Amino acid sequence: MLLAVDIGNTKIKAAVFEGAALIEKFVFDKETGLEGIKKIIENFPAAAQSIMSSVGKEDDKLLLWLKEHTQLTEVSHSLTFPFKNNYTTPATLGIDRMVLAAGATLQYPNAHRLVIDAGTCITYDFVDNTNTYLGGAISPGLQLRYNAMHTFTAKLPLLYAQMPQNYIGNSTKESMHSGAVNGLLHEVNGFVNQYCEQYQDVTVILTGGDADFLAKRLKNTIFANSNFLLESLNLLYLYTNQK
Repeated sequence: MLLAVDIGNTKIKAAVFEGAALIEKFVFDKETGLEGIKKIIENFPAAAQSIMSSVGKEDDKLLLWLKEHTQLTEVSHSLTFPFKNNYTTPATLGIDRMVLAAGATLQYPNAHRLVIDAGTCITYDFVDNTNTYLGGAISPGLQLRYNAMHTFTAKLPLLYAQMPQNYIGNSTKESMHSGAVNGLLHEVNGFVNQYCEQYQDVTVILTGGDADFLAKRLKNTIFANSNFLLESLNLLYLYTNQK
């Protein structure tokens, strides 16, 4: 069994895998992450191997505990990935983006792949059908747009994601919902259309915390999978250990 751990900007997500099958998924606040991981290993003692990626400051106590109690693969830029990295600043490419690109490469072979991760920020990552990573885009995520409107203005309230009743907001709150939600939907659809115009038969994968909220409202055909980063960690582990 394998324990996959994703340390994000706000949460720690983990999953236990048996081969390619996801057995169980867990989500913790960062403050309770170590205790949560200990509990997983207690319940799944066969999870003797682990793989971990982090986009922010690593929890040194959690890292040390995983090294002491499992055979840990820590994802870094020095790991072998299944794609050629054409990013002009490869050392600055986020580990989470590299993991997602690896998962797309391994799960959807011989295809153009666009991975959209709708989390704190929205990231777009494109791997072509020659397994070359070309880059993508980064923009503010859905809640970040609400937070920015509240923080950097004098009177706009702090709201949370809600589908607007109409694209024409008839109140300040409805106008904010329309701007945040419809603006993001237009952005995502616009990016997908651009990629599909330049590349034929693009496989689009949508993941992240807001994936389910956005998926049912997008016009383009996508594969929505909120667990894709954890599944990509598992695929990357299997790929690395087969090399």
